[in-house]
Amino acid sequence: MLNELDKELEKRGLRFVRYADDCVIAVRSEASAKRVMYSITDWIQRKLGLKVNAEKTRITRPGRLKYLGFGFYKDSKAKEWKCRPHRDSVEKFKRTLKKLTNRSQSMAFAVRVQRLNWVIRGWINYFALGSMKTVMNDVDAHLRTRLRVIIWKKWKVPKKRQWGLQKLGIGKDLARQTSYMGDHYQWVVTKTCVVRAISKEKLSQAGLVSCYDYYLEHHALKLC
Repeated sequence: MLNELDKELEKRGLRFVRYADDCVIAVRSEASAKRVMYSITDWIQRKLGLKVNAEKTRITRPGRLKYLGFGFYKDSKAKEWKCRPHRDSVEKFKRTLKKLTNRSQSMAFAVRVQRLNWVIRGWINYFALGSMKTVMNDVDAHLRTRLRVIIWKKWKVPKKRQWGLQKLGIGKDLARQTSYMGDHYQWVVTKTCVVRAISKEKLSQAGLVSCYDYYLEHHALKLC
């Protein structure tokens, strides 16, 4: 039925994009936007017999638009509008990763990594067309910190912590010194040799997908 709407918009010479019942129409001025919104709303109700959701129908500038999870911004260098994940979408992604890295949630590390990878791949595959290098780099760093906390907590006692650090390439003296720094998790995993021991490379060897690297690879593929 909504393909009739597409034909009507094309007949009027309007620039638009529609996915299912979610449609965006682009015009040059607020006056034009008001005129088109009222006109098209009336047409949909009269010709198609459908009720338009007034709460979700509004006039907005491109920089404030959220469409299918994407936001939009003007690239001053390229002098064109580009897309990126809307901040709400990014925050939801972060909340999901946070839930999966809750250290009170007991599960095997391999299982946790697998579940994280499912979420990371799915989310980035969807948003890969957008610009988000900085966001992915920040998410990556925060995710690695949370995983280091989980590992540090799992080791529990100084003896096990020293053993773990040495196994990951830290010298005996430094490993012993760090192992007695206690349970100040956030400080230990961001300010000590734990960062070097449980590095990005070590986590990758454990199977963790890097948000940043995965995005770069699939963003390039989307643009080809």
